[in-house]
Amino acid sequence: MDTAIQKLKAVELWREGYHHHTNAFALAGGDCDREAVDELKAAVSYYTESIETFPTAEAYTFRGWAYQSFGRTDDAIDECKRAIELDPEFGNPYNDIGAYLIHKGELDEAVEWLEKAKTAARYEPRHFPFMNLGRLYAQKGMVLKAIAEFEEALRLAQRECGDPNSAASISKQLQSLRATLN
Repeated sequence: MDTAIQKLKAVELWREGYHHHTNAFALAGGDCDREAVDELKAAVSYYTESIETFPTAEAYTFRGWAYQSFGRTDDAIDECKRAIELDPEFGNPYNDIGAYLIHKGELDEAVEWLEKAKTAARYEPRHFPFMNLGRLYAQKGMVLKAIAEFEEALRLAQRECGDPNSAASISKQLQSLRATLN
């Protein structure tokens, strides 16, 4: 099979995995937890098949995200590092590593990864690493730095994605942080 066809097939498989992944999140937390787990397992299977067909940074990153959902944080980080090896300009795995390190309580180590995500050439939604850094700095009691990160996240969310839910969530976090200064 020629490379272009392999890549197209891999993207189709990745999209099918993503479809199952989003279904899993839609089902999670309700009475359908078993179905959510099954959907997540299907997502991992499609991501794996995509990688076997033609490895992409997206498939590795999203398989890592699925692994994280199963509590496999170190495996998730390894998947993101594989993604970065394939495409160092893809920002999502840098952000995800930062988020996973925050989850592990390794805040200082997370900063470097989130800063790389902020400057990655190819990344959407661009406001996520700013939000994660804002949360990180808030956890560390660095309120002014947290506010600066959330202000930039809000600016980017309003400009680039037009997602009113993200903007509202960021605004709420900013209000909360600013209230601690009074």
